[in-house]
Amino acid sequence: MSRRTTSGLSSECVDCGACEPVCPVEAIYYEDDVPHQWAEYYKANVEFFDELGSPGGAVKLGNTGRDHPLVAALPPQNQDIGL
Repeated sequence: MSRRTTSGLSSECVDCGACEPVCPVEAIYYEDDVPHQWAEYYKANVEFFDELGSPGGAVKLGNTGRDHPLVAALPPQNQDIGL
């Protein structure tokens, strides 16, 4: 997890679909199904984990306290979500 997103590492995904109904912005896609308009966010997720490595799940890692620059540059949204 970062300050503003919860990202999934595709190599740790077991394709169970459990994350899909709990995602507040319906942003869960299989790697090959990411819509064109969200492609740069896919790239940002890859770059985030390239630097971080494989943490063994977001719950184990907790909040990293940082975001990919693409995400950090976005205006704040949904600040009432306490992740």
